[in-house]
Amino acid sequence: MSQATFLPPALAPAEAPAEAPVRARGGSEFTPLLRTVREQGLLEHRPGWYARGIVVNLLGIAAVVAGLALIGPSWWALLLAVPLALLSARAAFVGHDAGHAQITTDRKASRIIQLVHANLLLGMSREWWNDKHNRHHANPNHLDKDPDVAADILVFAEHQTTGRTGLRGFLTRHQAWLFFPLTTLEGIALKVYGVQSLLAEDGPCRTRRERLVEGALLLTHFAGYAALLLTLLDPLQALVFALLHQMLLGVHLGMAFAPNHKGMERPDEHADGDSWGHLRRQVLTSRNIRGGALTDWFLGGLNYQVEHHLFPSMPRPNLRLAQPAVRAHCAALGVPYTETGFVESYRQALGHLHEVGEPLRAERTEGAE
Repeated sequence: MSQATFLPPALAPAEAPAEAPVRARGGSEFTPLLRTVREQGLLEHRPGWYARGIVVNLLGIAAVVAGLALIGPSWWALLLAVPLALLSARAAFVGHDAGHAQITTDRKASRIIQLVHANLLLGMSREWWNDKHNRHHANPNHLDKDPDVAADILVFAEHQTTGRTGLRGFLTRHQAWLFFPLTTLEGIALKVYGVQSLLAEDGPCRTRRERLVEGALLLTHFAGYAALLLTLLDPLQALVFALLHQMLLGVHLGMAFAPNHKGMERPDEHADGDSWGHLRRQVLTSRNIRGGALTDWFLGGLNYQVEHHLFPSMPRPNLRLAQPAVRAHCAALGVPYTETGFVESYRQALGHLHEVGEPLRAERTEGAE
């Protein structure tokens, strides 16, 4: 999930200066960077760029449906689950950007775009996602405040392993090896969590109308998805297609989100962590992934995690344009700016998960002796 559709040449970001502006004594470290980015026009919205992407993606989904209809009840139709998973992930990225007001400043338009892409196309609750994701952005990688690093199926700090026995203990001991297999469940989990949130009395929906709209769109998604597959495929083929589609979608989304913060600094580990300003809180906890246009497309712009966290409402195509100024500003302040390659980012993230599970592996080894 504005005022400009394209960035005028006059506002295009220049090469980053050798020395970025540093905060005045007693001032904010973030303010000079914000001023630079705003002067370059990078906070101006680009609805035209998003409109083209949304139309292309919807046409792609329509093409997959047409392909299913043409192939008919055949096991060859399962091959179309692959492009559908890729297109579904694109819809998730649009829903994410709309939730951050990256597409337009019009709240009503952003809400409609997100409802269509999250609830209708993916079967995921918009309000549940926004509530969870906004808390993550406010305190990234903070064990007590960020829901993304709360102890659940995975754990992210050694003290979270305490008392984990049975199945949870097994998962924790081997969580690095099980990470990608577990992501196959992510597409389904997003739907389950959303429905649970919608049914909960203390859920994030503020009004009865919001709950009804969300519920109606979720029901439409589930009914439409089932009816489409059962109409075009045999029941067993439909079931296998749905499972394959959701598993591939989960892996794709897991690959986009996994390397962004895992293994990075945690504010709760530092005595002054809760007093970090916006710049340090977002930069020190985030990891970028190097790459070109294909990486940008595959990861939905989330490979510019530092820039996205610093400027959540910045349009996705502008994130790479802001990177030189952000990198230079961090260098001038002496704030570590983390960027690594695609494969190395997963090695670091999974290495952290493996390290966290070490105490339980050690306990099991000692108990076996």
